[in-house]
Amino acid sequence: MGSIDIVTKQDLEQFKTDLLAAVKVLLDETRNEPPRRWLKTYQVRDMLGEISAGTLQTMRNNGMLPYSLLTGLALYEYADVTKLMDELKVPIKKRG
Repeated sequence: MGSIDIVTKQDLEQFKTDLLAAVKVLLDETRNEPPRRWLKTYQVRDMLGEISAGTLQTMRNNGMLPYSLLTGLALYEYADVTKLMDELKVPIKKRG
């Protein structure tokens, strides 16, 4: 028969500490990564407030948002999407 290991409260506390430290390391690593350079259509639609596919197509046709075609798949640069968002940003009106 196999042996029985008894887990103490101290063992569980140590496990929790080790696990949280490992999760923190993983989170820190992903926060330091730059965003993906190329985005797919559904990702851009989500970034722009869940706009419709037709609205995104109009933005492409009007030259508002540059894109690349790769075997029929439209890809957008992350920097272009954030630049468009900055250009469309509405300034805060000061009261007074």
